[in-house]
Amino acid sequence: MSSSPAAPLRLVEPAPGRGIADSIGHTPLLRLRLFEREAPRLAIHAKAEFMNPGGSVKDRPALRMIQEGERSGALTRGKVILDSTSGNTGVAYAMLGAAFGYRVRLVMPANVSPERRRLCEAYGAAIVLSDPQEGSDGAILRCRELRAEDPDAYFVPDQYNNPANWQAHHDTTGVEIWEQTQGTVTHFLAGLGTAGTFVGCTRRLRSLSPSVQCISLEPDDGFHGLEGLKFMATAIVPGIYDPTLADRKMYGPTAESYALSRELARREGILVGHSSGLALWAVRELIREGLQDGVVVLVFCDRGDRYLSSGLFSGAGR
Repeated sequence: MSSSPAAPLRLVEPAPGRGIADSIGHTPLLRLRLFEREAPRLAIHAKAEFMNPGGSVKDRPALRMIQEGERSGALTRGKVILDSTSGNTGVAYAMLGAAFGYRVRLVMPANVSPERRRLCEAYGAAIVLSDPQEGSDGAILRCRELRAEDPDAYFVPDQYNNPANWQAHHDTTGVEIWEQTQGTVTHFLAGLGTAGTFVGCTRRLRSLSPSVQCISLEPDDGFHGLEGLKFMATAIVPGIYDPTLADRKMYGPTAESYALSRELARREGILVGHSSGLALWAVRELIREGLQDGVVVLVFCDRGDRYLSSGLFSGAGR
């Protein structure tokens, strides 16, 4: 019995893409059990943004801002991506700059966690340190100075004022939350840094269900230890922030936010940063006020391993 020669093996080419950028988004929604005893009928879920490839929620807006810069012609080959950052957006810029072939220069406060600074440097970004006492506002001002010195050399996404920031969450994060909860979400909570996550998700969720309660979270004073978050009353307010969007504004303490981040790691095996601890504090407060039914979604912004040197998890052992 004769046989014909086997046909040559054809390799299927992957769809056109941009490597690591294609894995941004579609993060899971995690069911939390931390407050199950206090509120057994309340479903509490965390949007696990720390599972983005750059380790934080900031991958989404960084990608969108770079794409919009390319589309508009503001970002061209030879230009350096320059922006101020408290760390996470900087990591995202550095990662995407390396993937897309752009040089990146970042201004960050000198007291950001060493892990985040080293991550940026590992991707090849140049770091300019600003006055630690001035926090993220000082980094914003120093970034403006650098841009003014040589405006033609830089593309500045300007994450605090770029509508592509909140639009990224409107078009992706908010949609994912709605679909993952099958439209049952009743409460949405997010911290305010640039405010992009809260503004974008709130606008999307409101368009789908006006009854969703959207709660913004801030530190309870201007001198806090919740890196990346703003106390709007004394900060440079981001241009993309809309203070009329929140159904309620909650202001949380640093120490209790740290403690809840540690408790979550110890009890549920989820290692996240202190802004996630602030979100947990807010949920606990809502429960103490009487919230017992509904579907709550909060945002876990970043991984906790980038805060190990800060002492966030000191004493977290059993």
